[in-house]
Amino acid sequence: MDRIFTIDEARAALADNHTAITQFLERRADFAELRWALQHDREAAKGGVAELKALEAHLDAGLSGLRDLGVQIKGIAPLLLDFPAELDGRKVLLCWLEGESELEWYHRVELGLIGRRRL
Repeated sequence: MDRIFTIDEARAALADNHTAITQFLERRADFAELRWALQHDREAAKGGVAELKALEAHLDAGLSGLRDLGVQIKGIAPLLLDFPAELDGRKVLLCWLEGESELEWYHRVELGLIGRRRL
């Protein structure tokens, strides 16, 4: 059964994982930079193929950690996280988009991001 978050639980999960999310964003940028350098035969300060594979493994682990909590990952660039919840008896997803300071949005499950509303 999928986890259902309260607003407070979702906000706490986001706060508790702030460091992991920040590390994910930094590694994602490192991964993109290194991949581009390797594809264009450019010298890469971040390393070579082995480092690229290591970054890929770290990115996957970071996402797995969030999924293990019951968080749905809807995008990685930008990072988009959904927390299954119920509001007024309706299934919704509490929605956090990279760059937002805290979780303040939700949308109905069937509407997706375009249906976002402020909590």
